[in-house]
Amino acid sequence: MISGSLVALVTPMLPNGELDWQRLHNLVEFHIEKGTDGIVAVGTTGESATVTVEEHCQILKRVVEQVDGRVPVIAGSGGNATQEAVHLTAEAKAIGADACLLVTPYYNKPTQEGLYRHFATIAEAVAVPQILYNVPGRTSVDMLNETVNRLAGYENIIAIKDATGDLARGKELIDLCADRINVLSGDDATAAELILLGGKGDISVTANVAPAEMHELCALAQEGKAEEARALNQKLMPLHQKLFVESNPIPVKYALQEMGLIDCGIRLPLTPLASSYHEDVKGALSSCGIIS
Repeated sequence: MISGSLVALVTPMLPNGELDWQRLHNLVEFHIEKGTDGIVAVGTTGESATVTVEEHCQILKRVVEQVDGRVPVIAGSGGNATQEAVHLTAEAKAIGADACLLVTPYYNKPTQEGLYRHFATIAEAVAVPQILYNVPGRTSVDMLNETVNRLAGYENIIAIKDATGDLARGKELIDLCADRINVLSGDDATAAELILLGGKGDISVTANVAPAEMHELCALAQEGKAEEARALNQKLMPLHQKLFVESNPIPVKYALQEMGLIDCGIRLPLTPLASSYHEDVKGALSSCGIIS
């Protein structure tokens, strides 16, 4: 089952907003070299909301072909329309993704029954491993643990990315479901603690800029080395915090630009990082030894 440090990969773009295929290639190799345990392509950090369906599939195809089985590739294939999510998930399976990451439907705020039926429909329609994704701070809908527990009965629903940052709730989720699905963190600041409680990994924004460190953090926590994991997490805390001074992925794209790994491209309605935050992000990178 998919576990460890799974990078929520950004989608590199040129200054005019076109996709930057060369830097995408370079980023994938960077992550494999640095020990990232899996790559999430075209997830929400990868600007899935602003690429076209054709681009979405092109990005995923390139990543799957380049990785060539060296690490798992998880396709972002969620949507706020169930049939759109079914379509993207089917495309991801055809392309060869190892699993799909399905965010809760945003804006339309379905009920718990609606959430259950949404994910159940996708699970029944496409025979590919699927990871649920609950991030109420971005979607304005919260999938309750009871609903996740119902969905954990589907054989091809293998995990959930819990981005609530609520450790008590995460422990309850582990107690309910860990015999059937992996519980993964989607909140870098609390990921080590969730893994120490029984979680299996982290789908990480911080891993974009500190892949080796996030791999080590997850490994230490999975091995139960709490003191070492907490010490490393404390060292990385400036990144966990400053990579969210504006809406993700604005700050992490700026950080990668400062590292020389991508160009400045980002698509509206997202905008480049405000100059007032530049020193915050550069300071976090410097404090973690990523830039001098």
